[in-house]
Order: sequence, then C-alpha cells, then structure tokens
Amino acid sequence: MTILKAFPPIIGDDPHTLILGTMPGIKSLKAGEYYAHPRNKFWKLMADILGFDVLIDYDQRVECLKVQGIAVWDVLHQCEREGSLDSAIKNAYPNNFEQFLSDHSTIKKIIFDSGTAETIFNRHFKHLRDSGVWEFIRVPSPSPAHAARRYEEKLLLWQKAFSK
Repeated sequence: MTILKAFPPIIGDDPHTLILGTMPGIKSLKAGEYYAHPRNKFWKLMADILGFDVLIDYDQRVECLKVQGIAVWDVLHQCEREGSLDSAIKNAYPNNFEQFLSDHSTIKKIIFDSGTAETIFNRHFKHLRDSGVWEFIRVPSPSPAHAARRYEEKLLLWQKAFSK
C-alpha cells in the first residue's frame, strides 16, 4: 500500500465556507493541485457558481476561491490507498479540525464533496457536528467516479449549498 499525505488547505483571510474532500486522487497528488483530474468537475462547478473562467491557471482559480471566502481541504491528513477511490482507503488519520476551526472562526458552513468525506468526519468529529456552531451540507461528488448525476443536476445542488 502507498502512504499518501494530503495537501495543506486552500485558505484566504476570513473564509466563511470550507469545502471538504476525502484525500486527493493520484492525478492531483502528482500535479500538486486540488481536483487535478481532467474529468473532475470541481473547478467547472466553482467557475459556474463564482463567475470565473475555468480555463485560467490553477493559482488564479485558487485565488478566486480565497477572494470569495471559500476554503478547501481534505478530511484526511494521511492514509494508505492504491489508486484513487475512496473505497480503497485504509489506515486513515484525519486532519486536526478542532485546531483548524478554532484558528479560522469565521467559517460557518462546511460542505462535504462526498459521502465518504462526511462519514469519516462524523466518525472522528461528531462532537463538532453536534455543537451547532457550523452548518453542514453534503453535495454530489464532482469526481468522474461518480457520474450517476448529470452535470446540470450537480450544479443545481452545489449552487443551493452556497446560497443557504
């Protein structure tokens, strides 16, 4: 098994929303960029919701998120996994959300981009979820492995999550 380590968070000044994935996939880890798989719809969703050109370079896309008060991170700090599927994750260790959310107290909404991210977060941080401090929402995964919903349907659900 390959030991994987997550990226540091994308975070600007005074974020209000945190989007949580599980662990970057192989293409993202190789590229050193969140959501780097060319068929992953994360950046298209963000571009459509926030109104930027999806074709701008990665650093500019990241800056667009920061300016809009959106942070991105993963539930896991480290795990073992062959391939990119969440279902293959073993020996998982979460990031320190107590410290992170304390350091970034402006965050009021946490959006999970997959059921696995939500499940792992709940397993380790149920007390944070139950505290009533944050609003938690799960949206359909932007991953190409989850193609059961059309893009337009995913976009509507993601837009709804940001509009609450």
